Amino acid sequence: MLFSSEDEKEIIEAIRNAELLSTGEIRVHLDQHLKGDALATAQDIFYKIGMQKTKNRNGVLFYVSENLRKVAIIGDENIHKLVRQSFWNEILEEIIESFKKEKYKEGLINAIFKTGNQLKKYFPSDGDNNENELANEISR
Repeated sequence: MLFSSEDEKEIIEAIRNAELLSTGEIRVHLDQHLKGDALATAQDIFYKIGMQKTKNRNGVLFYVSENLRKVAIIGDENIHKLVRQSFWNEILEEIIESFKKEKYKEGLINAIFKTGNQLKKYFPSDGDNNENELANEISR
């Protein structure tokens, strides 16, 4: 396992803080049993946990295979159109570099904050009406 229970609490807090900036939704999914392609698996998980059902189609999933140390990021259609693939590639590369240094929590939290800032840029919080559409808990 890459993340302790304390690490997971900090990741959930990072998600909560990042989501306060915008109407976007961020989820983290940890997988112990990846056998195939991380991106294809992340796409399946994205739909299984209902991330495509957000009002603004601006959810972002960070998928982490703990057993193979692979990462994939899926942004729903509206955020993906605005930030382009280059943003996801940059974030992914930063996570990979952190993972190589065994700074798993730090890499993921940094990526969550950067994603939150992009969501804020394109989907700013609408104040009191900023509903948390998806749970912030880490899924498995």
